[in-house]
Amino acid sequence: MTVKKPVLTDGWEDEDLPEWTDEHFQRAAIYDGDRLVRPASGTFTKPGRPKSADPKQQVTLRLDSIVLEKFRAMGPRWQSRINAELRKALGL
Repeated sequence: MTVKKPVLTDGWEDEDLPEWTDEHFQRAAIYDGDRLVRPASGTFTKPGRPKSADPKQQVTLRLDSIVLEKFRAMGPRWQSRINAELRKALGL
């Protein structure tokens, strides 16, 4: 559930506020009243991750527990390694 935070105005002067550029406005969230029309991409100072040309899809997949244990034991990015092994098996 999204909770709206109060706008903090105490102690701020107009001179303290950063200047918004066209890029900031392009990344900003857009609301129509309380309805979110477009979420923000990135933050004010960081543009966020670039969109992938071939984004991955989330799926539910049942694997043998031993297979899952072995991949997880290899450390972080175990899901990417499973993806790489599937690609290799398919000749991609």
